[in-house]
Amino acid sequence: MDSQTSKQQNMASVNRASSSLIKVVALSGSLRKGSYNTALIRSGIELSKGEVEGIEIEYIDISDLPFLNTDLEKDGSYPSEVEAFRQKIVAADSVLFASPEYNYSVTGPLKNAIDWASRPPNVWAGKAAAIVSAGGGHGGAKSQYHLRQIGVFLDLHFINKPEFFLNVFQPPPKFNSDGDLIDEDVKNRLKEILLSLKEFTLRLKGKN
Repeated sequence: MDSQTSKQQNMASVNRASSSLIKVVALSGSLRKGSYNTALIRSGIELSKGEVEGIEIEYIDISDLPFLNTDLEKDGSYPSEVEAFRQKIVAADSVLFASPEYNYSVTGPLKNAIDWASRPPNVWAGKAAAIVSAGGGHGGAKSQYHLRQIGVFLDLHFINKPEFFLNVFQPPPKFNSDGDLIDEDVKNRLKEILLSLKEFTLRLKGKN
């Protein structure tokens, strides 16, 4: 086998691997620097680099998005920050939301991001999605159920099981002082979410 043939086979192998890779964008509804919800995304990214194969997660910072205002739309175009955000959603196969609960609902920043990406054309439509949340009480359950309602109108397809709610204040400690997830049971639950999202995404894309 000559070097040219070997190089072509290697490139074909890389292309096959790339085409089967599930691209996930991850959004956190909390803008707090030490957010537990954002920490869950960081842990998910680490899992995607090792234990969960075939999935690539990109965290998207939504803090720079302006408040939704259709006066900012000019001739069918959006502000540069909004357009860049929308294009990341377009390029993704699925979405991971980390959604804390504020007043029985999703946070303002997350709703703002969702609304911008729903402007015509709705770039959420047809994508698989999953939700994780962390907090006190029921661990953000009410925000998740409200987000699922929003997803119905947006044509987002959420995985139903497993569900992931985390009460971060119940012992044993879930995060260390640097905000890293250290609870192995919680890591395994997060891993199951990612595996379920991967499987469901492939099913929606007709590859499984």
